[in-house]
Amino acid sequence: MTPERNRKLRAALDLRQPDLTILAENVRNPHNVAAMLRTSDAVGTLELHAVSPHGAFEQPRMITGGTRGWVRTVLHPSIEVAIDRLKSQDFQILAAHFSDSAVDYRTPDYTRPTAFLMGSELKGVSPAAATLADGHVIIPMRGFAESLNVSVAAALLLYEAARQREAAGAYARPRLDPERYGRILFEWGYPRLAARYRDQGLPYPVLDAEGLIVTAPAEPSTDRHPPRG
Repeated sequence: MTPERNRKLRAALDLRQPDLTILAENVRNPHNVAAMLRTSDAVGTLELHAVSPHGAFEQPRMITGGTRGWVRTVLHPSIEVAIDRLKSQDFQILAAHFSDSAVDYRTPDYTRPTAFLMGSELKGVSPAAATLADGHVIIPMRGFAESLNVSVAAALLLYEAARQREAAGAYARPRLDPERYGRILFEWGYPRLAARYRDQGLPYPVLDAEGLIVTAPAEPSTDRHPPRG
């Protein structure tokens, strides 16, 4: 990793918001998924959580704009499991969902740990997910359309959260703890090597201030399928 690349990666990590994310419920169109990933990277999130009936998302490289490596997709088997996991990490779950209790999307406090629950293109947020959410938000519509495209709505919500967080100084200092910061920096800077360490269950090396490997507690095998036992 060159010093220039190291500085670029660290600059991005310094702005990452580990407590801001999207939870996509059965969003099927890969173009929408890719657009949400791109916006997620733009505002500095680390992960996009999703419940997918197919078990995985298609992420066209030409749509993500090269962001697929910077925002990790975390898949969950059900919306109940996804919401339970996020709530256990103190996230407030706010669903983009029209209801009697829904408030203008600019009203809630997004400086708190926040996950925006986005529903499917055809059916929106499911009744089960809407019930489990901590609140509902709506984006005012002044024309004949009833709602925005899911990826456009997600972008508006994320950028409102970014606006609030910037005003509160959340982008002025690194938000990641040193251990997680170092782990992600290694994965970003040395993705293939990091994959080998993960596959073999080995701890990552330590990087110096220039992004160079200082100590390697163990060297991973170059064999894609190392012998077992």
